[in-house]
Amino acid sequence: MTLEITGKNIDITPAIRERFEFKFNKLEKLQVPLIKKHVMISKEPNKLFKIEASIGIAGGKLVASAEHEDLFGAITELYQKLDRQLKKQAHKPNARRASHSEKPTQAEAEDTAEYDDEVEFDEA
Repeated sequence: MTLEITGKNIDITPAIRERFEFKFNKLEKLQVPLIKKHVMISKEPNKLFKIEASIGIAGGKLVASAEHEDLFGAITELYQKLDRQLKKQAHKPNARRASHSEKPTQAEAEDTAEYDDEVEFDEA
């Protein structure tokens, strides 16, 4: 799938496009297919570059944004945020859930309750 890059108050140069393609190719190595990739770059009046990205993946959507004084610094920051989210999605099936934790069953809880009633204390 192609990468859509939209610029607001900024021209998209081949160097900027190449940098985004390089970063998104690194994201694709996590074995999660990226369905739709869209990036919005804007230059704010306070001399900050603001980048917003949305990526469609199977079963959801990743959204991240970054602001930085340097355009390439903002791209790196955005990549790190997307990388974190994508790793979380990739490892989600392997995550330990509360339903899989070892809780005592009802029968085990009743067995331990019987022993608690039989305990006698010596009064001195």
